[in-house]
Amino acid sequence: MADTASPPRRKIVKIVGASLVGTTVEWYDFFLFASAATLVFNKLFFPDSDPLTGTLLALGSYAIGFLARPLGGLVFGHYGDKIGRKKLLVLSLLLMGGATFAMGLLPTYATIGVAAPILLTLLRLVQGFALGGEWGGAVLIVSEHGDPERRGFWASWPQAGAPGGNLLATGVLAILASVQTDAAFESWGWRIPFLLSGLLVAIGLWIRLSVEESPVFIEAAKKAGGKVEKAPIVTVLRHSWREVLIAMGARFAENVSYYILTAFILVYITVGLGMSKSVGLTAVLIGSAVHFVTIPVWGALSDRLGRRAVYLFGASAMLVWSFVFFAMLDTRSFGLMVLATTVGLVLHGAMYGPQAAFFSELFGTRVRYSGASIGYQLASILAGGLAPLIATAMLRDLGGSLPVSIYVAATCVVTIVAVYLAKETKGSSLAEPEQPASVPEDRTPVTP
Repeated sequence: MADTASPPRRKIVKIVGASLVGTTVEWYDFFLFASAATLVFNKLFFPDSDPLTGTLLALGSYAIGFLARPLGGLVFGHYGDKIGRKKLLVLSLLLMGGATFAMGLLPTYATIGVAAPILLTLLRLVQGFALGGEWGGAVLIVSEHGDPERRGFWASWPQAGAPGGNLLATGVLAILASVQTDAAFESWGWRIPFLLSGLLVAIGLWIRLSVEESPVFIEAAKKAGGKVEKAPIVTVLRHSWREVLIAMGARFAENVSYYILTAFILVYITVGLGMSKSVGLTAVLIGSAVHFVTIPVWGALSDRLGRRAVYLFGASAMLVWSFVFFAMLDTRSFGLMVLATTVGLVLHGAMYGPQAAFFSELFGTRVRYSGASIGYQLASILAGGLAPLIATAMLRDLGGSLPVSIYVAATCVVTIVAVYLAKETKGSSLAEPEQPASVPEDRTPVTP
């Protein structure tokens, strides 16, 4: 089997590096919008509202991007299972970078009125569509190059692209906020990190074009006589619906907790506690740096203890930390705020680190891109996409942080149940037969 022999170390490191750089750039683009939505978009694109309502409207445009992610996962998964992983990874990077660069050129509400938030929202939809296809391709091309014994470790590196991108986006915004006055930042400074995306995409594209197509995909296409599933998503929903539901449930607490820790925290610190935005940005910056380093550690640990054990620990610990987190923020102590964010992100990594290998191992090769992407992205609509919006509405209407803590804890219960019901996948072969011979085929010719 293609994944039973260890590939040359240099080759797998190259694949991992290309995926990590690409995902970091795309997540930079995505998180840049989240931070800007809470810091300046409420004033520049939704100015005729009170601060919290304006922030809710800005976060609404942020959440809309999540609606496009399942569509991106469906489209990219469909073609990724038909023509391969690499081509779709290049396309997703170009779409994401182009949309982000265009945001940096947008006129504001003061210049063109209501057309400004409409254009912003449309570009956000393009971002969501591109990111919806990015995740599946990035983690699969690494998972399908690596060996089963260390798949959790290698596949966790593209996952590290999320905190890497957040670290980069938050860092750029923090630097600008510290060297510029609020007036200058709101006038033109906020555009700099969006325009910087053009350069980052060029670098990411140059690196990503160097990767080879997945050997597992090529082998599966050869075994099928040059044919693949005509409609992979139909096969997934017909024969692997249970795995899709497990992936969605496992994703829930991971996704909600992450956006509470990295996006809503900026709202809570600035509006709820009345403190400077630089406090929240610095806390997220430090936490993201530690998060980036610890994700591969959790991935490696899942190779030893199993995906379920590590994932269940992360969800259970996050249930408790959802209450501790806000109690530490309420002290208004900078050190405790940094510690609260950092520990929260480390615990999040216990779910996010094993996730790539876990989801990849749930599905067969000919439908893996579609299955993993749909399970991952469908959950993002109700989870991460709405999390900052729901939390901000709770803060405005219910007051205090307790309702938000209960909300996060409830999502942890969903994830604990889903992962508990899943089978352990550690060490499974990605090149094994994808489905019984009795399953009818619906395939069309394709050149891998």
